[in-house]
Amino acid sequence: MSERVWDRFLTDQDRQAIERLPKSPGDPRTYCERPALLMIDFYRNVFGDRPQPLLEAIDQWPGSCGLVAWEALAPTQRLLSACREIGMPIIHTTGMIDGAMQGQHANPKPAEASGKNPRWIPPEIRYEIMPQVAPIEGESVVHKISSSAFWGTPLLGHLIKNRIDTLIVCGESTSGCVRATVVDADEYQFNVVLVEDCTFDRHEATHAMNLFDMHRKFADVLGLEEVLTYLKEYASATLVKTT
Repeated sequence: MSERVWDRFLTDQDRQAIERLPKSPGDPRTYCERPALLMIDFYRNVFGDRPQPLLEAIDQWPGSCGLVAWEALAPTQRLLSACREIGMPIIHTTGMIDGAMQGQHANPKPAEASGKNPRWIPPEIRYEIMPQVAPIEGESVVHKISSSAFWGTPLLGHLIKNRIDTLIVCGESTSGCVRATVVDADEYQFNVVLVEDCTFDRHEATHAMNLFDMHRKFADVLGLEEVLTYLKEYASATLVKTT
C-alpha cells in the first residue's frame, strides 16, 4: 500500500521524523505461527437498519458510524470467508446484554426527559451481530462491558489454551474498542495485524490517525489484499507441515 489513509493528516515534521525512523513493513510470515481472527463489535448499533450517511443515521441510531460501517462489510466478509476456509480460530465480540453483576449499569435506560439520547434502543437489538458476518457453529463469542475485549472476559485464557500467537483484528471503532484491544494484545505479547479495509470509525480523522498511531507502536496495519495473500501462503505452509 503506497499511500496510506493517514498520509494527508501528517505534518511536514511528522513526515521527516518518519523518514529518520522508518518502520519496517509488516509481514506476518516472519512472526506468525498460529493466528486467530478477532472481529470486534460488528453489531447493529453501529450500522442501524439500513445504509445512511452519518448525519442522517445518528438521528435514529445514535451509535451509528454511518456509511463507513456498511462499506466495511463486504471486505470483512472476504476476510471472514478466507479465515473460515482454512479453519482459523475466529472470535467475535459484542456488548453484554445483561450487567456483569447485579447493579452493573453498562446499558441503563436514560431518563425520558434527559434529551441526551434521541432514541433508546434495547441492548438485545443494539448488540445483535450483523447477519452478514454473524458467528457460525464452532466460532467463539466474547461479551464485554468495557472497550477492550480482554478486560473482564475469558479471552486471554482462550487464546493461551489454543496457543494463539497472532491476532488478525478488524471491527470498530478504530479509536475506541479496536484501539483498546490492540494495545492490550500488544501488552500481552501477541503479534497484531490490523486489517485497514475492515476497520472503521465514525470520524475520518480519528480513524486515520489512530491507525497511524497503532501502526507505529502496537500493530502492523495492512490492507486486505496483503492479508489475504498471507492467509493463502499460511494455509499452504500448514498443509505441507501436516502431510
